[in-house]
Amino acid sequence: MQHCVLRSGMGFFNLFKRQKPKINVQIEKKDSFDGWIKCSGCSEMIHTSELAENLQCCPKCDFHFKFSVKERIDLLADEGTFQEMFTKIGPKNPLKFVDSESYDDRIKKAQKKTGVKDAVCVGRCTIDKQDTMLGVLNFAFMGGSMGSVVGEKITRMIEHAIENSLPVIMVCSSGGARMQESILSLMQMAKTSAALARLGEKGLPYITVLTNPTTGGVTASFASLGDVILAEPNALIGFAGPRVIEQTMRQKLPDTAQKSEFLIEKGMIDAIVPRKELKETLSFFINMFTRESESQATAAEHLDDLIKASQENRQKNQIEILSTK
Repeated sequence: MQHCVLRSGMGFFNLFKRQKPKINVQIEKKDSFDGWIKCSGCSEMIHTSELAENLQCCPKCDFHFKFSVKERIDLLADEGTFQEMFTKIGPKNPLKFVDSESYDDRIKKAQKKTGVKDAVCVGRCTIDKQDTMLGVLNFAFMGGSMGSVVGEKITRMIEHAIENSLPVIMVCSSGGARMQESILSLMQMAKTSAALARLGEKGLPYITVLTNPTTGGVTASFASLGDVILAEPNALIGFAGPRVIEQTMRQKLPDTAQKSEFLIEKGMIDAIVPRKELKETLSFFINMFTRESESQATAAEHLDDLIKASQENRQKNQIEILSTK
């Protein structure tokens, strides 16, 4: 009887015995990206899939995020028509430049990161079935800086356009001349400008698209020499950045300084064109410059619409800046 009671007591004890919970406890936090990012314009949360569907533009405030070279070419060139040219040209280190690390090492890191040889991609394509030479600077490669390879490839693109009577479009995004190449980099400003002068003598159009950011020696040369100079909304454009200017002048610049909306007011650029309208606008200008059948009345009307849209965009951005203060 006692034995039975003892067994019953053990059973009762085991019934309420505390067991170690079978739960996997994560000690280390996983560093994972869930796809949500904060908009730099309106501070709203946006999913990357939504951005991709909207050409990397915020669907709420239309802030233009950076666009890759491939995305830019896919946007502007007719599908399957872009043929990259001068791909065998690569950078060298003739000055044996070394700062915190050698220039050779910097080049190798940039090439590994981007999968390309240097900071520009040039080629021939059609835009709305119109033959065109197209160049795109790659900001992911050392800040889109202009070295001897960038200058050489852009010059060859222009020369090919002259030989084949083609218009040239250059999409700019750069931190300026590449300091590791010193005078060799600065010489590209004169080199590309001279090639563009020959293009102009042939009566062939040159159109530039300035994106965020376009600064330094690029702004001081081929970026500002377009027959038509377009810019994306709210793009930083100038020779030196606002921080450098403020440190030099010891004065605070306006919030709109060196932005597209400020520069169109001062006459430095011709129109501000949202990304989704860029191909249509470029197609219009190519057609206007190269087709005699385009009536002057139609061209003038379209230009008036562009100017009006740019002014409205500038006023909208000024209101948004004032509302955030």
